[in-house]
Amino acid sequence: MNYEFFLAKRIIGSKAYKSSVSAPIIKIGIAAIAIGIVVMMVAIATGIGLQQKIRDKVVAFNGHVTITNYDSNNSQESIFPISKKQEFYPEFKGVSGVKHVQAVASKFGVIRTETDFEAAYLKGVGADYDWEYFQEFLVEGKLPDYTKERNEDVLISQYLANRLGFKINDGFQMVFPKEDAEKLPNIISYHIVGIYNSGFQELDAQYLIGDIRHMQRINKWDADQIGNFEVFIDDYNELPTKGIEIYRATPSILNTQTITEKYASVFEWINIFDKNIYGIIGIMILIAGINMITALLVLILERTQMIGILKALGSNNWSIRKLFLYNASYLIILGLFWGNLIGLSLLFAQKYLKLFPLDPSVYYVTEAPVYISFSYIIALNVGTLLLCLLMLLVPSFIITKISPVKAMRFE
Repeated sequence: MNYEFFLAKRIIGSKAYKSSVSAPIIKIGIAAIAIGIVVMMVAIATGIGLQQKIRDKVVAFNGHVTITNYDSNNSQESIFPISKKQEFYPEFKGVSGVKHVQAVASKFGVIRTETDFEAAYLKGVGADYDWEYFQEFLVEGKLPDYTKERNEDVLISQYLANRLGFKINDGFQMVFPKEDAEKLPNIISYHIVGIYNSGFQELDAQYLIGDIRHMQRINKWDADQIGNFEVFIDDYNELPTKGIEIYRATPSILNTQTITEKYASVFEWINIFDKNIYGIIGIMILIAGINMITALLVLILERTQMIGILKALGSNNWSIRKLFLYNASYLIILGLFWGNLIGLSLLFAQKYLKLFPLDPSVYYVTEAPVYISFSYIIALNVGTLLLCLLMLLVPSFIITKISPVKAMRFE
């Protein structure tokens, strides 16, 4: 054990080691571990962050599950009304894990100004509407209040406001055409009280938020008739199961659709991020492992005489192999330390300083979002350490093939 301690001290901390020919190789191995951790952390943080941001934006406009009438209407417009007198409204007691249910209705119209016009859907909401998501999206003004008398206040997207030159407190007319083209359209004058920006340009370009009572009046619906229900659940990961449970708990005349079904192309696209993350992790660990294998082999060759001396003094192969594995563990941990320091610094800088913007027309977000959780950081570090050590077991086997006599003559 004294000889093993002596060798470990020589390998890890001696001036001879630090100035040896293996030093550049060791530094490359440490750098490979550090760079690998940085790349893996950034890939996981941005991949999961982008998935969650896009998912939350879609949920904000649709809920996790929408309940509608069975009809052939594939547009965003509410044509056939549903009565609010349902067992699942206002509280969905038949399914656990349902957080909120709200009644909405959408109507296609044309925003008209003196010089321009723009087609959009006015989404009518009422006193039961949950503004949690739009509170985060709000960039100017305030959220409208529909808990009292019917009013003409609307929340408009920054995208539409910029296209039409609108500002807070501006007014405009919105024309709602009728099915019979010969009849005069409905025209409502609206007042802008708030401007939002979800970053999801495809949805921002479509929706204004207004009072649902206008939709009921235009469509000649009763006060208890709405276009559809939006259901929010506590845990998105349970959406497939809760979607089925909600479908079974609703009347047969109503249909349900999850957001993953409604926006299948969007969710198929963001699910590809998982494959990219796994691929990056696999490649980075492989590269880091190969660099550490190279460093360990160089170290073994450099210490061949010492290995021979230890064998001649009675040390077994496994005890000598452990010394080199201990040394490799130290080098890996050193690389992990620097990798975590650099990686976390980059992630926190992006989270709070928004250093890297993205094109919202392509990525549905205005900047690269990051998801920081110590659970995946710890798992990533422990996994990298263990996998690299497992990979080093094979090259350390070369120690068993070293003959004490030949090793002590090795130059």
